[in-house]
Amino acid sequence: MAHEFIKPDGWAPAKGYNNGVLSKDGHLFVGGQIGWTRDQVFESHDFIGQMEQALRNIADVVESAGGTVADVTRLTWYVTDKKEYLARQAEIGAVYRKVFGRHFPAMTMVVVSALIEDEALLEIEATAVLDT
Repeated sequence: MAHEFIKPDGWAPAKGYNNGVLSKDGHLFVGGQIGWTRDQVFESHDFIGQMEQALRNIADVVESAGGTVADVTRLTWYVTDKKEYLARQAEIGAVYRKVFGRHFPAMTMVVVSALIEDEALLEIEATAVLDT
């Protein structure tokens, strides 16, 4: 098989997608993570709370594949409220560093009108390169 599907232990099964796909050459593609828990429950309805959970979800997928957040090479963020994102930069930075430390991969920010899950305020996808 050319790739391995990654699902962190204890996570509810993804429906119609995989949370992570690891290629033979060590590239890990993490599907868009939103601010719900491993049980697919939104504990926060606040941008910062959902952002922290989404980043923790990415970390969980990367760690389940044998890597660390330092292996993440790219993050693509999809946010539904540009003004809130810009207004909360200090909080965003603090929470980002809480989960990812001072590791800053290449990033893209895209503003979207909505996400598939109505309660989701943002979605973040990632790419990591793991030692093979």
